[in-house]
Order: sequence, then structure tokens, then C-alpha cells
Amino acid sequence: MELAAYQSLRDEQDHHWWFVGRRRIVARLIERFVPLPARARVLEAGCGYGGNLAMLSELGDVQAFEFDDAARAHAAALSRRAVAYGKLPDDIGFADDRFDLIAMLDVLEHIDDDVGSLRTLGDRLAPDGRLLITVPAVPWLWSDHDVLHQHKRRYTKALLTRRLHEAGFEPVGIGYFNALLFPLALAQRLVSRVMGGRGADHAAPAEPLNAVLTAIFTFEGKLLGRLNFPIGLSLFAVVRRRPL
Repeated sequence: MELAAYQSLRDEQDHHWWFVGRRRIVARLIERFVPLPARARVLEAGCGYGGNLAMLSELGDVQAFEFDDAARAHAAALSRRAVAYGKLPDDIGFADDRFDLIAMLDVLEHIDDDVGSLRTLGDRLAPDGRLLITVPAVPWLWSDHDVLHQHKRRYTKALLTRRLHEAGFEPVGIGYFNALLFPLALAQRLVSRVMGGRGADHAAPAEPLNAVLTAIFTFEGKLLGRLNFPIGLSLFAVVRRRPL
């Protein structure tokens, strides 16, 4: 990811509507699809600047790894816990650990070997553990935003399902989200293409628009599991290892 875009994650992760809303949606997905013991063992794969660690720590004992040195140091200071170095697909450590939940939130699209990375994380799951991932969706929405953030791909539901199957998983829940704001995002991407501008949509909009978008995105989380959205800006999947 380009430095300016990556640093924006640090600056925006506490209040930008997308980060706030995604955390609430992830919490909802965990509540619905992930059976956890009282003191669950949780791993965040590619924690970035650590914006999700406080939410995940409410579930139990949390560990995390991150490739970028600056992000890893910031996440460790923010969460007051050690954050390990890790680089997918084959250099993440935790070989002797098994986790009840592994969260991989908008990380897989940055990695060339997505299937290998999923297999590596599967090896760290407890026998009844769950892997929860989110990724950007709809390949024809590819834009300067994806270039800026150095995405390798955007996923379709079919492609994500296939990659998970190849890695040895079976789905517990899978679907689109960020659907209610899809028309607005589509219009913004189309305008950007027509104007020939380089996307800078990683910056939070001014208040009160940011608050309105946060409320809409948060409301959508209450619908997940009740409605299967036909399309959205993102995909989620909650999966477990297939029985041998």
C-alpha cells in the first residue's frame, strides 16, 4: 500500500464511517456465526495500526501480527500488547498456537498467494475454530482506490468461495455487505473515472456526513443474517476447516 494511503488508516481508523461501521459489522458476524468459549483465543492476521484490537479483546485473549514495522509499533502502543511480525503466506509464527477465532479484515486482497495464506491460517485454528475474513467485492468496481491501496484483486462471491474451498474450508456464512451505500459508492467511482481524478476516498468526509454514513453502515449490520444482499462493496466469509 502506498505510504500516504497506509498512514491514513492510522489517522482515520477511530472515526471514519467505514472503519467504525466495519468493526460493528464484524462484531455482529462474530455474535451470529462464531461460537466462542468464555475466554476465547483470538488472532488478528494483519492488524495494521491496531484499530480492531480493542473490539476483539472483548472476546478473550488476543494476539496479532503485522508486516509493516511502523504499523506494528503503533498497534502495540495503542493496544498495550505485543504485536508480532508476520508475513503471509509462510512467515507468521504461532506454529504451536491454536485459535478459536482468526480475523483477517481486508488483508487477503493484498496478497499474491491468497490460497496459501488461507491454508496457513487454517493450520492455526483450533478444532472447532472459525476464520472470519472481509475483502473488497465486485471486480468491475476496480478504481484508483484499489491502485492506491495496492490491491491485487477484488472478489466475486463465487471466486471467494472457490479460494476458500481450495484452501480446505467450508462456509458457515458468506455474503455481501456495505450494500445500502453501494449506489452512492458506484456514483462516486463513475464520477472519478469521468473526471480522470486519482481517488482520495480514504479520507473521512466532514461531519455531519460522516455521522450519517456511520449510522447507515451500522444499521446494515443488524440486517446481516436476515437479508442476503445481492451485491455490496465488500464480502464477508466465516468458515471452518473441512473434516478430513
